[in-house]
Amino acid sequence: MSFKQRVAAVANPYSAGRFPCLRAVAILLLFGTAFGYLEAAVVSYLRILHEPARRHYYPDRPTAEVFPLLTVEQVRAAGPEQQKTLFVEIGREGATMLMLAAIALAVAGNARQWTAAFAIAFGVWDIVFYASLKLLLSWPASLFTWDILFLIPVPWVGPVAAPVLVSAAMITAGIWCLWREAAGRPLRFGVGNAMGVVLGALVIVVSFTLDYGNILAGGMPQPFHWSVFGLGLGIGALSYGLAA
Repeated sequence: MSFKQRVAAVANPYSAGRFPCLRAVAILLLFGTAFGYLEAAVVSYLRILHEPARRHYYPDRPTAEVFPLLTVEQVRAAGPEQQKTLFVEIGREGATMLMLAAIALAVAGNARQWTAAFAIAFGVWDIVFYASLKLLLSWPASLFTWDILFLIPVPWVGPVAAPVLVSAAMITAGIWCLWREAAGRPLRFGVGNAMGVVLGALVIVVSFTLDYGNILAGGMPQPFHWSVFGLGLGIGALSYGLAA
């Protein structure tokens, strides 16, 4: 291979012989796997850091139980260091999304490829995150164990199975899109398809945040709104499927 060919291969991660998108997908899988473990390691440290304050307010709560969360008043009463860790955690979540977006940008040549690459990286990161938590902390006990998913802009909560289903769908959709791109038959998303995918994503987010008031008040999670979640997942999958 000549120098020019080597440069072209590096610049175009889709050039891999019979499997034209394999290199790009491999990059995303490796990054998502490493980042998922790293995220789980950070969470294991955070649980140790927050445990004294949580033990003070909820002495009878099992150590492995995530809920109830500390309320804003309890965090303030615990001292400035406890408040600082909350802001650090919110910043870490924002940085996580930025890093996933950045690796997607590194292997993408257009907006479709970037979206697909982000979906793959996000999905792998999320699934490996839970697998790594199981390895490091023997948690979650099952796919129906409740977890705090995000804090921006309000707490997102739900059984582990819900984000894992979303992540599996994102990985599948992302790989299919990149394969079509590499084969010279890119997906043609109309305005209706794009709006449907966005609407489905928003409905899924709503299903995770419907109980945020109760969670912020230090309550235990209420029964998950599987019907709302299923509606959002169905809208998004159907909209994508019509384009695919």
